[in-house]
Amino acid sequence: MNDTTNGAEEQAGGRRGRGARRAARAGGGPSPQMPFIQRKIRVYEVLDEEGLAIVEANADTVLEETGIEFRDDAEALAMWKAAGADVRGQRVHFPKGLCRALVKTAPSVFTQHARNPERSVQIGGNATVFAPVYGPPFIRDLDGVRRYATIEDFRNIVKLAWMAPSIHHSGGTVCEPVDVPVNKRHLDMIYSHIKYSDKPFMGSVTAPERAEDTVAMCRILFGDKFVDENTVVINLINANSPMVFDETMLGAAKVYARNNQATIITPFILAGAMSPVTVAGTLTQILAEVLAGAAFTQLCRPGAPVVFGTFASSISMQSGAPTFGTPEPSLVSYGAAQLARRLGLPFRTGGSLCAAKIPDAQAAYESANTLNSTLLAGTNFVLHAAGWLEGGLSASYEKLIMDIDQLGMAQKMAEGVDLSENGQAMDAIREVGPGSHYLGCAHTQANFQSAFYRSNIADNNSFEQWQAEGEKRAEQRANEVARTWLGLYEPPPIDPGVAEALNEFVTKKKASMADAFT
Repeated sequence: MNDTTNGAEEQAGGRRGRGARRAARAGGGPSPQMPFIQRKIRVYEVLDEEGLAIVEANADTVLEETGIEFRDDAEALAMWKAAGADVRGQRVHFPKGLCRALVKTAPSVFTQHARNPERSVQIGGNATVFAPVYGPPFIRDLDGVRRYATIEDFRNIVKLAWMAPSIHHSGGTVCEPVDVPVNKRHLDMIYSHIKYSDKPFMGSVTAPERAEDTVAMCRILFGDKFVDENTVVINLINANSPMVFDETMLGAAKVYARNNQATIITPFILAGAMSPVTVAGTLTQILAEVLAGAAFTQLCRPGAPVVFGTFASSISMQSGAPTFGTPEPSLVSYGAAQLARRLGLPFRTGGSLCAAKIPDAQAAYESANTLNSTLLAGTNFVLHAAGWLEGGLSASYEKLIMDIDQLGMAQKMAEGVDLSENGQAMDAIREVGPGSHYLGCAHTQANFQSAFYRSNIADNNSFEQWQAEGEKRAEQRANEVARTWLGLYEPPPIDPGVAEALNEFVTKKKASMADAFT
């Protein structure tokens, strides 16, 4: 996009910012956008040097002795053989140190550029980026109905995530729009992220050709040269745990890495089923899988951005159902974050995860437990930060809004303690003295608007006032906020020529193939 377009976007952004502030003061609209988090609090670590060394040595043993399968991808196997690995059928055995040596070419910090430069985010270092829920086939809508998600739901979640002050990223498959053919829906999803948001977004990974379409659309949006030299899309590459990468994920990873775009190599772990039941055993397997996947991206293109990812949960040993918000996955997240930092890779985990079917107390407790450990681990990219229900089977409008509120609190927490002259507040202490109060002092008057985080969901009024206002539960207030935001939504401007070119690309691609729903 040219400088004229960017200038128009900045002017329009200023108008939208003023409108958002007015709406917020009126009690309905979102607050102004927050930039991505630059953490000023220390990370929490659960492993000492001895513990880290044990896990790393065990992972090296797994890579060398057990190996990782690169399934149904002859090119990937040939690449590993040429790199010095021992390839036996579809299983690759890695000499000690090979994967670590390859990973050294990956950047420890990179920028994912958004079409609005003010929305670009840093991935890695002391940065934390919140992205919404990813992947649910079902939606719990604003009428309280659980049903299959549609493209309208997809667009609505993108709009809400764009309006949300504490969400920094548009995400990817925020829900699965099952009313659109499987072989074409990636086009609608990527276009929706581009049209309805100007935050950074994720690409399609369900087939290599869909990854190619994503890159092609990014080239239309940003230009060939910019895409070749910068990261404009990030993508989720799941290991098929235990210790398998399948041809679909490998195909997508090759496309993105070769085009200099970022991949998140994520073992999808339900401990007890897809990894050992112990924290140390699970960390060993995660590290082995990430090392193999991340090293593969560097075989594709040295220097391609890659993120150390993990999705770690546990299962009920009685029913086999996934569980969330429990201690063991938090310990895995803390430990995996330490391992990522030692490798020099950005880290992804966590979110607002729960197994609850509705946004109730279980959802709140489990999500809070997961989100707190996510932040304190020093996570750089947080997928599923808002909207997740039912172990990821459902996305919820109400839960999305409730989680957004919690993300704002997490952002405030990450700012740490203000030790400036204003933060020390000595003038206030001197002015008030013993036995008085601070409500009317000059320091309080100067800071009262920003002194404390103010929730737009919690009710802190008296019982009588709460009763007079209809005895609304938190999810009811969240429902009202979602409806209000969708009513206020206005799309961010986009260059008309770019929009036309994207429309033409999508139309032609759809016309080139018959609908397929499997």
